[in-house]
Amino acid sequence: MRYLRTGGPAAIRRPRPTDVDEFVAAARRSRDLHHPWLIAPASPEEYDSYLRRIRRRDSAGYLICDRASGEIAGYVNISGIVLGALRGGYLGYAAFQPYSGTGHASAGVALVIDHAFRTVGLHRLEANIQPGNESSRRVARKLGLRLEGFSRDYLFIDGLARPRALGDHRAERARCAAGRRRTWSGPVGRRSWGSQQRAFGPEWGLEAVGSSGHVWLQPS
Repeated sequence: MRYLRTGGPAAIRRPRPTDVDEFVAAARRSRDLHHPWLIAPASPEEYDSYLRRIRRRDSAGYLICDRASGEIAGYVNISGIVLGALRGGYLGYAAFQPYSGTGHASAGVALVIDHAFRTVGLHRLEANIQPGNESSRRVARKLGLRLEGFSRDYLFIDGLARPRALGDHRAERARCAAGRRRTWSGPVGRRSWGSQQRAFGPEWGLEAVGSSGHVWLQPS
């Protein structure tokens, strides 16, 4: 199997039409794990639609695979890709059973960030994580990303309008070698949402930035 990148227990590659049976089976056995935060493509038709979406110019999709067996351990999407001066996108990720909590997700997401910065040419990725999604927050913490702010009633999930966290982390440098802890350092834009942060609790908006930028974010 040829991979885009490998590191730790994980490797990443592009999804293929021939992955449909394995992907759908993994999504179905992981429904309880994902509820209520996401619904992975769990039928051949949904998987085919997923492939069409990630082949658009503003999207990209990657499979996280177990290096030892080659099995699909999860997947990562980059959506809303904008090039030009911004060169950024939105990062989403999920593990499949039995690979939740095994380090495959954090290793795989790190590989995708590295690939996005070094090969795709992006310099900013933002992950919007719901406050109750502890698994995704744990991955973000392992990658060295940090909370920056909030947006009220941003997503409609499981019948409820939910807030999301929003943030900017402007960096002068990023260490993006596969398998290493991501470190972003540098000045942060204006942050005036402290009262919202106390009111809403530990909601997470996380941004990986690979080069200098100038971004101002306002609270919702």
